[in-house]
Amino acid sequence: MRHPLMPALALAAALMAAGSLPGCAPADDRGTAEAAPASSAPLPASARGADVILITLDTLRADTLGFAGHPRAATPVLDRLAAAGRVYTDAHAHNVVTLPSHANILTGRYPYQHGIRDNSGFTLPASVPTLGTMLRQAGYRTGAFVAAYPLDSRFGLDQGFDLYDDDYPRGSNPADFVVAERRGDQVIAPALRWWRSQRGHRRFLWVHLYDPHAAYAPPEPFASRFRDNPYLGEVAATDSFLAPLLQPLLGGKEPPALVVVTSDHGEALGEHGELTHGLFAYEATLKVPLVLWGAGVRPGKDTRPARHIDIVPTVLGALGVKSPSGLPGRSLLGPASQTDTSYFESLSTALNRGWAPLRGTLRERRKYIELPLPELYDLARDPGEQKNLFGEERRAANALRQALPEESVWPPRKGQVSPEEEARLRSLGYMTGDAGDKASFAPADDPKNLVALDRQLHQVVDAYSRGRYEEAARVARQVVAARPTLAEGYEHLALALRQLERQDEAVTVLRQGVTRIGQGGGRDSLRRQLGQALAEAGRPAEAVEVLAPVASGSSDASVLGAYGIALSDAGRHGEAAAVLQRALSADPSNPKVLENLGIIALRMRQPAAARDHLRQALALNDRLPIAWNTLGVALYQLEGPPAAAAALDAWERAVAIDPAQYDALYNIGLVAREAGRREQARRALERFVRTAPPSRFGPDLAKARQILAGLGA
Repeated sequence: MRHPLMPALALAAALMAAGSLPGCAPADDRGTAEAAPASSAPLPASARGADVILITLDTLRADTLGFAGHPRAATPVLDRLAAAGRVYTDAHAHNVVTLPSHANILTGRYPYQHGIRDNSGFTLPASVPTLGTMLRQAGYRTGAFVAAYPLDSRFGLDQGFDLYDDDYPRGSNPADFVVAERRGDQVIAPALRWWRSQRGHRRFLWVHLYDPHAAYAPPEPFASRFRDNPYLGEVAATDSFLAPLLQPLLGGKEPPALVVVTSDHGEALGEHGELTHGLFAYEATLKVPLVLWGAGVRPGKDTRPARHIDIVPTVLGALGVKSPSGLPGRSLLGPASQTDTSYFESLSTALNRGWAPLRGTLRERRKYIELPLPELYDLARDPGEQKNLFGEERRAANALRQALPEESVWPPRKGQVSPEEEARLRSLGYMTGDAGDKASFAPADDPKNLVALDRQLHQVVDAYSRGRYEEAARVARQVVAARPTLAEGYEHLALALRQLERQDEAVTVLRQGVTRIGQGGGRDSLRRQLGQALAEAGRPAEAVEVLAPVASGSSDASVLGAYGIALSDAGRHGEAAAVLQRALSADPSNPKVLENLGIIALRMRQPAAARDHLRQALALNDRLPIAWNTLGVALYQLEGPPAAAAALDAWERAVAIDPAQYDALYNIGLVAREAGRREQARRALERFVRTAPPSRFGPDLAKARQILAGLGA
């Protein structure tokens, strides 16, 4: 009976004492607001020591909420909170990707101060306290509940939290650009349990919801209601998920709390040619919603500038907790100068693709963007940033350029990115790589001149995710031709070719990529995929040769997993099992390692060990089709026909998750026929004959047709 092979592709120290930006008012400067009245009085004594809830909504545009005036918004919960709270209509982030932006929010520091500059390759230093650290020291119980991998505890934001719940499913298949994430209601439910369990103590709860992030797939009834705009559907669903948490507070059924709601960044939705986020720093992605609600917070709209770095001093000031020295922000509950300067950056394409880094400053509604082709906008008159004033107003541009902090200078140091980080982040739509050693940039490196290439990369991922592999391969070839030093192009092309069963062609493409890119720039990632493609092409000895140097000395479970399966494919099962045990020691709760151990145990004719490994893997993540397929084989090998029902159930689970589990379809056909389940056998074999690639399953297809003829008789 068949069993599966390995599936497809499965810092700088903080500047603790940094002050305000050049051109900024000092942190304790208390100017007067000209555009809106301020809540100048501190919170009353009754609000000191209040509970705190911080809600961060991933990828939420500032203008897609009802209280922001969007005509189709369905956000009644947030609208009610905003009506009773203070809405900051000119709030901005400092980064346009998830991890560094949340680090800004939680530390009250700029990215060049706390050290996290992108979603991969950076970890918050232990020396940088989070809001959780500060409030726990002040006697609070602290809990965090996050929805997706970019905020995994491995990146350091768990510092200061008694409980850091990042319990989203592990071990899904990143090669398919789909990583299981927790829906918002699955985050709120455990957060509420923790919140209620801590009643009687001072509580700080941080909740992160990921739902508005691409790809947009809102649940019903929002999917039907917003069929023409699924992003708005995701926003509406997110609002509904918040109801169990916020409505008791708004209705007075919970003790008073200070609530802060913001997003980490927005979403471009095609503006300036950008499809999602992470490329530019225009208002569509840099401007964020910000609402404060609670005792002592005066309701109304506040048009003065607000920044993510202001959240920590605002919360601490409201509670009467002393802020750490050197924070560059200010409390938003007191008067402030209109001349506060804000720094921002977008470095993902620079660090991962070698494109020009983007940095900039905001002051008095003027926005400067430092690039090979610089930009200056007057946001008061041109909120859509359609007219670049750099050529006309050089003096204003130079003043804002001078305000760029010296500490933010290019390049930041990026650490090693594990294959798991790389695969998971790419599956979530974020680029990864290692191309940050470039020191000078020309207009050809300006992301404005590369936006078409960025759109093509998005097109490749979208086509691949929808199973349109020919289209994905065609567009990926165009990317490789346009940018021969970009690892992403080769990787995406090879993945599509492997799905098309063109393994030898994928091997050729990956070898070209390794040669053209040279050292760094994603070369190790290409070598990993090359090894897997060689194994799939039936060339395991070559796969071992390619993967051995990458795995040497590595403790990364993904690298060791690929190497272990290559060794097993080469018949070296004992060595393979030893390598995978190393991987399991490094990451005991990695379901893919357990899955691979199960595969190798089966190859070593140890079905009981295989069964145990596979059950452990599925206990961690029950959406692993190869684990289900292999478990069915192990059960049938152990017990024979008496285990037919359990084995058939496992194989049916495999094909329900992944219709391309052809081995499982074939196994269903054979065993269901033996068990007298003729109709189940017929369905599986008909599907197998219709969909399985002849290049891999020629003899099995011939046998399946013979069996079907007999079933028909």
